[in-house]
Amino acid sequence: MAKILSPFKSLPMERRQWLVTQALAKHKGAKALYAQRIAAKGGGFRAATLIAWPAEKIGKEVLRLGALTAQDELELLQLLYVDLEPQYQITFVEAAGVKHENGVLPEDLEPPYADADHVKQGAKAVLAAHGDAGKHYLRTLVVYNLAAWPGLDSALPAD
Repeated sequence: MAKILSPFKSLPMERRQWLVTQALAKHKGAKALYAQRIAAKGGGFRAATLIAWPAEKIGKEVLRLGALTAQDELELLQLLYVDLEPQYQITFVEAAGVKHENGVLPEDLEPPYADADHVKQGAKAVLAAHGDAGKHYLRTLVVYNLAAWPGLDSALPAD
């Protein structure tokens, strides 16, 4: 049986590198955190030296060494689908009839956010509008937040 990759690891390497670089640019402490993790993996560089590296080089190295945690991966996917490319989430929540502002759900909204029929409508809209990239977005929701979107797992086509 083949091992199922995490939604982050299933992205092409170039996309993951771009996403890590975006996080390094957006989050003030990310460069220091990733530099510490790279240094902890060994290789002879101290964290203080690594901080001086360009973001692209740190991003490649953190991925090469596997220095991201599962929480890092989740945060990178949230950055991708909420901040950088919200069109997938906007399509989904609008078609599902869920209140939002530019794809961001209200803080006081309690899961589940929609019933299974509305979730299915949202999934169909995302697949129709965004193809494989939309399918990746939906699979990310299934892995990390299925309880909030009942029936989403059965609304996706089998591979």
